[in-house]
Amino acid sequence: MSLIIAYVGKKGCVMASDKRKIGYFGDRENLKLLESELYDGRISNDEDFLKRAKELGISTKITDDANKLKIIGKTIRGEVSTKGTFETRRRRIYGTTYGYQMVELLGSDTESRKAGKSGIIIFGNDFAKRMAETLLKREWKASLSLRYMGEIFQAIIEEVASKTPTVGKKVDVLIQQPKFNEQEAQRHLNITIDHDIKVLTKFRQELTEQIVQQQIEIDMVNKIIDKGEVGKVVNIDDNMVYVQLNKDVQAVDGNWKQLAAPGQNVLMFTESDNVKLGDKVVIENEDLCLKKDKSSLKCDVILCSL
Repeated sequence: MSLIIAYVGKKGCVMASDKRKIGYFGDRENLKLLESELYDGRISNDEDFLKRAKELGISTKITDDANKLKIIGKTIRGEVSTKGTFETRRRRIYGTTYGYQMVELLGSDTESRKAGKSGIIIFGNDFAKRMAETLLKREWKASLSLRYMGEIFQAIIEEVASKTPTVGKKVDVLIQQPKFNEQEAQRHLNITIDHDIKVLTKFRQELTEQIVQQQIEIDMVNKIIDKGEVGKVVNIDDNMVYVQLNKDVQAVDGNWKQLAAPGQNVLMFTESDNVKLGDKVVIENEDLCLKKDKSSLKCDVILCSL
Protein backbone atom coordinates (compact mmCIF):
# COMPACT_ATOMS: atom_id res chain seq x y z
CA MET A 1 0.00 0.00 0.00
CA SER A 2 2.71 2.45 -0.99
CA LEU A 3 4.39 4.25 -3.84
CA ILE A 4 7.97 5.46 -3.48
CA ILE A 5 9.91 7.06 -6.34
CA ALA A 6 13.63 7.75 -5.98
CA TYR A 7 16.29 9.30 -8.21
CA VAL A 8 19.95 8.61 -7.43
CA GLY A 9 22.86 10.04 -9.43
CA LYS A 10 25.70 12.50 -9.54
CA LYS A 11 23.42 15.37 -8.45
CA GLY A 12 22.40 13.60 -5.27
CA CYS A 13 19.25 11.79 -4.22
CA VAL A 14 15.60 12.86 -4.26
CA MET A 15 12.88 10.60 -2.95
CA ALA A 16 9.11 10.99 -2.81
CA SER A 17 6.51 8.84 -1.09
CA ASP A 18 2.84 8.79 -0.31
CA LYS A 19 1.73 8.49 3.34
CA ARG A 20 -1.10 5.96 3.00
CA LYS A 21 -1.52 3.01 5.31
CA ILE A 22 -4.39 0.54 5.10
CA GLY A 23 -5.21 -2.00 7.77
CA TYR A 24 -7.82 -4.66 7.28
CA PHE A 25 -8.84 -8.04 8.60
CA GLY A 26 -11.47 -10.65 7.90
CA ASP A 27 -11.97 -13.93 6.08
CA ARG A 28 -8.71 -15.00 4.41
CA GLU A 29 -10.25 -15.88 1.04
CA ASN A 30 -12.20 -12.64 0.93
CA LEU A 31 -9.02 -10.73 1.80
CA LYS A 32 -7.24 -12.33 -1.16
CA LEU A 33 -10.13 -11.39 -3.43
CA LEU A 34 -10.14 -7.79 -2.19
CA GLU A 35 -6.37 -7.50 -2.64
CA SER A 36 -6.48 -8.88 -6.18
CA GLU A 37 -9.15 -6.33 -7.13
CA LEU A 38 -7.08 -3.57 -5.53
CA TYR A 39 -3.80 -4.51 -7.17
CA ASP A 40 -5.12 -5.01 -10.71
CA GLY A 41 -6.81 -1.60 -10.73
CA ARG A 42 -10.45 -2.72 -10.67
CA ILE A 43 -11.06 -0.58 -7.56
CA SER A 44 -10.24 3.03 -8.41
CA ASN A 45 -11.11 5.13 -5.35
CA ASP A 46 -11.55 5.07 -1.58
CA GLU A 47 -15.34 5.01 -1.70
CA ASP A 48 -15.46 1.95 -3.97
CA PHE A 49 -12.80 0.26 -1.83
CA LEU A 50 -14.74 0.76 1.39
CA LYS A 51 -17.96 -0.36 -0.29
CA ARG A 52 -16.35 -3.51 -1.70
CA ALA A 53 -14.68 -4.31 1.64
CA LYS A 54 -18.05 -4.04 3.37
CA GLU A 55 -19.62 -6.39 0.80
CA LEU A 56 -16.90 -8.94 1.56
CA GLY A 57 -17.21 -8.52 5.32
CA ILE A 58 -13.73 -7.01 5.66
CA SER A 59 -13.01 -4.46 8.42
CA THR A 60 -10.77 -1.63 7.17
CA LYS A 61 -8.90 1.41 8.43
CA ILE A 62 -7.33 3.98 6.09
CA THR A 63 -4.83 6.58 7.34
CA ASP A 64 -2.58 9.06 5.53
CA ASP A 65 -0.02 9.84 8.22
CA ALA A 66 2.62 7.14 7.72
CA ASN A 67 6.22 8.38 7.47
CA LYS A 68 7.85 6.15 4.84
CA LEU A 69 10.89 8.37 4.24
CA LYS A 70 13.66 9.23 6.67
CA ILE A 71 17.04 10.96 6.50
CA ILE A 72 19.77 8.89 8.14
CA GLY A 73 23.21 10.48 8.07
CA LYS A 74 23.71 11.70 4.50
CA THR A 75 21.28 9.12 3.16
CA ILE A 76 17.55 9.01 2.49
CA ARG A 77 15.76 5.80 3.42
CA GLY A 78 12.44 4.81 1.89
CA GLU A 79 10.54 1.82 3.26
CA VAL A 80 7.47 -0.18 2.36
CA SER A 81 6.37 -2.91 4.74
CA THR A 82 3.89 -5.75 4.94
CA LYS A 83 2.85 -7.24 8.26
CA GLY A 84 2.52 -11.01 8.28
CA THR A 85 1.16 -13.29 11.00
CA PHE A 86 4.47 -13.49 12.83
CA GLU A 87 6.92 -11.11 11.10
CA THR A 88 7.02 -7.83 9.22
CA ARG A 89 8.56 -7.87 5.75
CA ARG A 90 10.35 -4.64 4.80
CA ARG A 91 11.70 -3.39 1.47
CA ARG A 92 14.06 -0.45 1.80
CA ILE A 93 15.85 1.85 -0.60
CA TYR A 94 18.80 3.85 0.76
CA GLY A 95 19.99 6.60 -1.56
CA THR A 96 22.72 9.24 -1.61
CA THR A 97 24.92 10.98 -4.20
CA TYR A 98 26.34 8.40 -6.65
CA GLY A 99 24.94 5.38 -4.85
CA TYR A 100 22.01 3.39 -3.58
CA GLN A 101 21.27 0.04 -1.96
CA MET A 102 18.03 -1.94 -1.90
CA VAL A 103 17.54 -4.13 1.16
CA GLU A 104 14.86 -6.71 1.91
CA LEU A 105 14.30 -7.64 5.56
CA LEU A 106 12.16 -10.25 7.27
CA GLY A 107 11.86 -9.04 10.83
CA SER A 108 15.38 -7.72 11.35
CA ASP A 109 17.07 -10.43 9.25
CA THR A 110 18.52 -9.34 5.89
CA GLU A 111 17.23 -11.51 3.04
CA SER A 112 18.80 -9.59 0.14
CA ARG A 113 20.94 -6.50 -0.44
CA LYS A 114 21.72 -5.01 -3.85
CA ALA A 115 23.83 -1.95 -4.68
CA GLY A 116 23.87 0.45 -7.62
CA LYS A 117 25.38 3.73 -8.77
CA SER A 118 22.46 5.63 -10.30
CA GLY A 119 18.95 5.31 -11.63
CA ILE A 120 15.28 5.78 -10.89
CA ILE A 121 13.82 3.23 -8.47
CA ILE A 122 10.11 2.70 -7.89
CA PHE A 123 8.58 0.73 -5.02
CA GLY A 124 4.90 -0.11 -5.20
CA ASN A 125 2.32 -2.63 -6.35
CA ASP A 126 2.32 -3.56 -10.06
CA PHE A 127 -0.61 -1.31 -11.01
CA ALA A 128 0.85 1.75 -9.27
CA LYS A 129 4.35 1.08 -10.64
CA ARG A 130 3.15 0.71 -14.25
CA MET A 131 1.20 3.94 -14.04
CA ALA A 132 4.12 5.80 -12.42
CA GLU A 133 6.54 4.52 -15.08
CA THR A 134 4.23 5.71 -17.87
CA LEU A 135 3.94 9.16 -16.31
CA LEU A 136 7.71 9.36 -15.75
CA LYS A 137 8.46 8.65 -19.41
CA ARG A 138 6.22 11.56 -20.32
CA GLU A 139 7.71 14.04 -17.81
CA TRP A 140 11.34 12.98 -17.35
CA LYS A 141 14.35 15.02 -18.46
CA ALA A 142 17.88 14.23 -17.29
CA SER A 143 18.72 17.94 -17.02
CA LEU A 144 16.16 18.61 -14.30
CA SER A 145 17.25 19.88 -10.89
CA LEU A 146 16.63 17.72 -7.84
CA ARG A 147 14.04 20.17 -6.58
CA TYR A 148 12.11 20.01 -9.83
CA MET A 149 12.45 16.21 -9.93
CA GLY A 150 10.83 16.14 -6.48
CA GLU A 151 7.93 18.24 -7.76
CA ILE A 152 7.44 15.87 -10.70
CA PHE A 153 7.55 12.82 -8.42
CA GLN A 154 4.98 14.42 -6.14
CA ALA A 155 2.66 15.19 -9.06
CA ILE A 156 2.98 11.61 -10.32
CA ILE A 157 2.14 10.13 -6.93
CA GLU A 158 -0.89 12.40 -6.65
CA GLU A 159 -2.10 11.34 -10.10
CA VAL A 160 -1.61 7.65 -9.34
CA ALA A 161 -3.49 8.18 -6.07
CA SER A 162 -6.48 9.44 -8.06
CA LYS A 163 -6.67 6.03 -9.80
CA THR A 164 -6.08 3.59 -6.92
CA PRO A 165 -6.80 3.62 -3.17
CA THR A 166 -3.54 1.76 -2.55
CA VAL A 167 -1.76 5.13 -2.82
CA GLY A 168 -2.57 8.26 -0.83
CA LYS A 169 -2.56 11.85 -2.08
CA LYS A 170 -0.45 13.22 0.79
CA VAL A 171 3.22 13.17 -0.27
CA ASP A 172 6.62 13.59 1.41
CA VAL A 173 9.68 14.67 -0.61
CA LEU A 174 13.27 14.58 0.70
CA ILE A 175 16.56 15.64 -0.95
CA GLN A 176 20.19 14.89 -0.03
CA GLN A 177 23.23 16.24 -1.91
CA PRO A 178 26.47 15.21 -0.16
CA LYS A 179 29.70 15.35 -2.17
CA PHE A 180 30.54 11.67 -2.71
CA ASN A 181 32.24 9.71 -5.47
CA GLU A 182 31.10 6.15 -6.16
CA GLN A 183 33.43 4.51 -3.64
CA GLU A 184 32.64 7.02 -0.91
CA ALA A 185 28.91 6.60 -1.53
CA GLN A 186 28.93 2.83 -1.08
CA ARG A 187 31.20 3.08 1.95
CA HIS A 188 28.82 5.56 3.57
CA LEU A 189 25.81 3.42 2.64
CA ASN A 190 27.37 0.28 4.14
CA ILE A 191 28.08 2.02 7.45
CA THR A 192 24.65 3.69 7.53
CA ILE A 193 22.68 0.56 6.65
CA ASP A 194 24.58 -1.70 9.04
CA HIS A 195 23.89 0.72 11.89
CA ASP A 196 20.26 1.17 10.87
CA ILE A 197 19.63 -2.59 10.89
CA LYS A 198 21.30 -2.88 14.30
CA VAL A 199 18.94 -0.19 15.60
CA LEU A 200 15.99 -2.16 14.17
CA THR A 201 17.26 -5.37 15.81
CA LYS A 202 17.61 -3.64 19.19
CA PHE A 203 14.14 -2.08 18.84
CA ARG A 204 12.60 -5.48 18.06
CA GLN A 205 14.35 -7.06 21.04
CA GLU A 206 13.08 -4.33 23.35
CA LEU A 207 9.58 -4.65 21.88
CA THR A 208 9.65 -8.41 22.41
CA GLU A 209 10.73 -7.92 26.02
CA GLN A 210 7.91 -5.41 26.54
CA ILE A 211 5.36 -7.82 25.07
CA VAL A 212 6.63 -10.65 27.28
CA GLN A 213 6.49 -8.40 30.36
CA GLN A 214 2.98 -7.24 29.46
CA GLN A 215 1.86 -10.84 29.11
CA ILE A 216 3.39 -11.67 32.50
CA GLU A 217 1.53 -8.74 34.04
CA ILE A 218 -1.75 -9.80 32.41
CA ASP A 219 -1.29 -13.36 33.68
CA MET A 220 -0.45 -12.17 37.21
CA VAL A 221 -3.33 -9.68 37.35
CA ASN A 222 -5.68 -12.53 36.52
CA LYS A 223 -4.22 -14.46 39.49
CA ILE A 224 -4.80 -11.74 42.09
CA ILE A 225 -7.06 -13.18 44.77
CA ASP A 226 -10.23 -11.18 45.38
CA LYS A 227 -12.19 -13.85 47.25
CA GLY A 228 -11.43 -16.85 49.46
CA GLU A 229 -9.14 -18.11 52.22
CA VAL A 230 -5.44 -17.17 51.97
CA GLY A 231 -3.87 -18.48 55.20
CA LYS A 232 -3.89 -18.68 58.99
CA VAL A 233 -2.34 -16.70 61.87
CA VAL A 234 0.81 -18.41 63.23
CA ASN A 235 2.39 -15.61 65.29
CA ILE A 236 1.21 -12.39 66.95
CA ASP A 237 3.44 -9.48 68.08
CA ASP A 238 1.32 -6.53 69.25
CA ASN A 239 -0.33 -5.20 66.07
CA MET A 240 1.89 -7.33 63.80
CA VAL A 241 0.44 -10.64 62.67
CA TYR A 242 2.33 -13.37 60.83
CA VAL A 243 0.15 -15.32 58.45
CA GLN A 244 1.17 -18.66 56.94
CA LEU A 245 0.00 -18.80 53.31
CA ASN A 246 -2.14 -21.66 52.07
CA LYS A 247 -0.66 -24.22 49.68
CA ASP A 248 -2.13 -22.48 46.62
CA VAL A 249 -1.30 -18.86 47.60
CA GLN A 250 1.84 -16.78 46.99
CA ALA A 251 2.84 -13.18 47.80
CA VAL A 252 4.45 -10.93 45.16
CA ASP A 253 5.64 -7.32 44.98
CA GLY A 254 4.61 -4.59 42.55
CA ASN A 255 6.96 -6.02 39.90
CA TRP A 256 5.37 -9.47 40.26
CA LYS A 257 8.47 -10.89 41.94
CA GLN A 258 7.64 -13.63 44.44
CA LEU A 259 8.30 -12.60 48.04
CA ALA A 260 6.66 -15.54 49.81
CA ALA A 261 5.85 -18.99 48.48
CA PRO A 262 2.97 -21.22 49.66
CA GLY A 263 3.54 -22.30 53.26
CA GLN A 264 5.75 -19.30 54.05
CA ASN A 265 4.83 -16.43 56.36
CA VAL A 266 3.70 -12.93 55.42
CA LEU A 267 3.69 -9.96 57.80
CA MET A 268 0.32 -8.24 58.19
CA PHE A 269 -0.97 -5.46 60.45
CA THR A 270 -4.18 -5.21 62.43
CA GLU A 271 -5.93 -2.82 64.81
CA SER A 272 -7.96 -5.61 66.39
CA ASP A 273 -7.17 -6.94 69.88
CA ASN A 274 -9.10 -10.14 69.21
CA VAL A 275 -6.59 -11.99 67.02
CA LYS A 276 -5.84 -15.58 68.02
CA LEU A 277 -3.37 -18.17 66.76
CA GLY A 278 -4.96 -20.32 64.11
CA ASP A 279 -7.44 -17.64 63.00
CA LYS A 280 -8.29 -17.97 59.32
CA VAL A 281 -7.40 -15.05 57.05
CA VAL A 282 -9.65 -14.45 54.04
CA ILE A 283 -10.41 -11.95 51.31
CA GLU A 284 -14.06 -10.99 51.07
CA ASN A 285 -15.37 -8.30 48.74
CA GLU A 286 -11.69 -7.61 47.89
CA ASP A 287 -10.97 -6.77 51.57
CA LEU A 288 -8.31 -8.65 53.60
CA CYS A 289 -9.69 -9.65 56.99
CA LEU A 290 -10.11 -12.29 59.69
CA LYS A 291 -12.74 -14.84 58.77
CA LYS A 292 -14.29 -14.99 62.24
CA ASP A 293 -15.24 -11.33 62.75
CA LYS A 294 -14.16 -9.52 59.55
CA SER A 295 -11.47 -7.53 61.42
CA SER A 296 -9.43 -5.67 58.83
CA LEU A 297 -5.84 -6.65 57.99
CA LYS A 298 -3.26 -4.79 55.92
CA CYS A 299 -0.10 -5.94 54.17
CA ASP A 300 2.47 -4.57 51.71
CA VAL A 301 2.28 -7.49 49.26
CA ILE A 302 -0.07 -8.73 46.54
CA LEU A 303 -1.68 -12.10 47.25
CA CYS A 304 -2.03 -14.28 44.16
CA SER A 305 -2.93 -17.85 43.33
CA LEU A 306 -0.26 -20.07 41.79
